[in-house]
Amino acid sequence: MIRQKRFAAHFVLACRAAIWLGLVVSAFLGPATVWAQETDGKRSRSVGDASPVMLQMIRDDAIHEELDLQANQREQILKVLETVDPPWWRARNFPAEKQSVAIAELNTELRRRLGGVLQPRQYKRLQELCRQAKGTRMFTDDDVAEKLGISAGTVNELKRVYQTNDERSAKLQKELNEGKRPAKEANEALQQIKQDERRQVLALLDKSQQLRIGELTGKPFNFRVVKRMYPLAPELKFDDASWLQGDPATLRSLRGKVVAVHFYAFQCYNCVNNLPHYNKWHREFADDGLVVIGIQTPELSRERDPKLVLAAAKKQSLEYPILMDANKANWDAWSNTMWPSVYLIDKKGYIRRWWQGEMNWKGNNGEEQMRQTIQMLLDEPA
Repeated sequence: MIRQKRFAAHFVLACRAAIWLGLVVSAFLGPATVWAQETDGKRSRSVGDASPVMLQMIRDDAIHEELDLQANQREQILKVLETVDPPWWRARNFPAEKQSVAIAELNTELRRRLGGVLQPRQYKRLQELCRQAKGTRMFTDDDVAEKLGISAGTVNELKRVYQTNDERSAKLQKELNEGKRPAKEANEALQQIKQDERRQVLALLDKSQQLRIGELTGKPFNFRVVKRMYPLAPELKFDDASWLQGDPATLRSLRGKVVAVHFYAFQCYNCVNNLPHYNKWHREFADDGLVVIGIQTPELSRERDPKLVLAAAKKQSLEYPILMDANKANWDAWSNTMWPSVYLIDKKGYIRRWWQGEMNWKGNNGEEQMRQTIQMLLDEPA
């Protein structure tokens, strides 16, 4: 059995999923908006924009180019992200409503901070890109509804459309995760949901509203060039943590390299099955710039003994650095939920992909997928 501290059912194992135009269903994202209950046919009061598209895109180089950011602006944005990313990363494990509230608050803070970094034309373009990324989900945003003259009744009808399609998508995701649907079939079904939502939304907008959409979205942008949409990796913690082997390092000091951080416990059956893969990555890619770091996070009493941990590492012929995280400081900083888990970090320090559980469990090809991502990250410029 795979060990876990708490099971996050909304956590997608292969975490590359993000659909930019149309229906957003990545489990990391959460619902687009949290609404209060409808009363007297009036527009329901939202607690804020809980769509993470601005959080996602503001870190990507292609977006920076589109906004024509200067070097000092990129540095200022990095400082902003160092503040907002840790709570955003933690929020991925929250229940849906709590997650939405947290993201809405982060969006408010992000917009406030970006207002002091971006020029008016840059901020306007960023808003256009956010609307493009939201696709059909932008029409219940207060500013969009106001500019297009969408009535309160229509906004509520749109919300019902979104909710129905979210339920369809959640069912589809569940079937995919449980192996009840092949990936190709699931993708085709998802595309159908997207098409249905576009048709349903257009049916609720009159012709004049449809014609003015372009004024709010601006020049079309190719979101397929966007690569980076997850937070900065949490820095390693050294409170009651010590290196059992390998040279001490921080993730900041490893910028310019690709890093694979994996959490394990040496007596965990599924963890042990993953260890040869990590070792092979280290042997094959270390000279190309990959750094593998193992974080031993104990659950059982024997796993708290550094000598036993190191002996097990020697028995497994592990050659890469291992950090003994006796009191789970790193586990908590990463909001990790399961043994084993592995995270891939790009050369600029951003999380790009992660996998929870045994990578090749029951015929899965997770190791190959992660290997392909490692090669892709190594090929990217520093």
